Amino acid sequence: MPKLRATQQTIVFILFLVMFVGFLLLLPGFAQVDNLLTLLQNVAILGILGLGMAVVVIGRGIDISMIAALAVPSGFLLQSVSNGQSIEVAALQAVALSLLFGLVNGWLIAYAEVPSLFTTLASGLFLAGLGQAGIFQLEVVQWPQALDALVWIGRGSVGGIPMPVLMFGLACALMALLLRRLRAGAFIYAIGDNPFTARATGLPTRPIIVLEYLLAALIGLFAGLVMAASVNSMPTRIYNSTMVYDVVLVVVLGGIGLSGGRGGVVNVIIGTLLIGTMLNGMTIMDISYSVQNIIKGLVLLAAILIDSVLNPRNEETAQQGDI
Repeated sequence: MPKLRATQQTIVFILFLVMFVGFLLLLPGFAQVDNLLTLLQNVAILGILGLGMAVVVIGRGIDISMIAALAVPSGFLLQSVSNGQSIEVAALQAVALSLLFGLVNGWLIAYAEVPSLFTTLASGLFLAGLGQAGIFQLEVVQWPQALDALVWIGRGSVGGIPMPVLMFGLACALMALLLRRLRAGAFIYAIGDNPFTARATGLPTRPIIVLEYLLAALIGLFAGLVMAASVNSMPTRIYNSTMVYDVVLVVVLGGIGLSGGRGGVVNVIIGTLLIGTMLNGMTIMDISYSVQNIIKGLVLLAAILIDSVLNPRNEETAQQGDI
């Protein structure tokens, strides 16, 4: 009889079930419909960002500029339409900004060979500063009435399921198609598993790395639009928050190894459910923001330690310094 192997993915899913049921039974207010809907909405945004981070991490990188990629291009779209720009031109400008941002990140990492941690740290600061100094007139950009034709992506529900959750589901389906069915997805896994072997076998490693960061930037824009539609505004100062660490928690806790070449959409979904439930529970328990950061830091450290044990690097793969 074969032995059952407890993977990180299975352990995290069990932890989520235990935590969720425990909060339902013991935490006043958690089981309220309004709170559960809020939890689903917040989880959806976190999960969409987690998909973008997952593509990069599977390819053995990291992107800590994702919150700037969420806030600035989407806020730019809202700001442009509010200032009288046509929706078509404003949308093209926002997409162009996201593509340029992802292209610069990818080129610096793939061709200039700057480590992804430093590249995305610098580029995220630059994009956030650009938005603050040259784009946004107010710290909170309101959703303009002229964009109400697109508001459905973040508001309302279908069959009781909030639209942000459906958008997360759509993003999951498209990402699963990319990673598991398309050649580019196979290349991403190969590069993450061993970039030297991938390059030696003739895979277009540098263009694929650029593609990873282009996808991450576009996913950030999509998440920003869903978020802005759901709350009727884009709070641009969100790029100063610790949200990027929540996204990293989603990916690492879900079981996507930082050593690259492992994991997928299911891991993102499981990690999103656990982190979303944990954050919602801590908020209801009125745990201070500082203490929440301490808890998240400890959880992230534990997740990284577990990842290093479950997905160790050998001498050959350790030569590639991704982050």
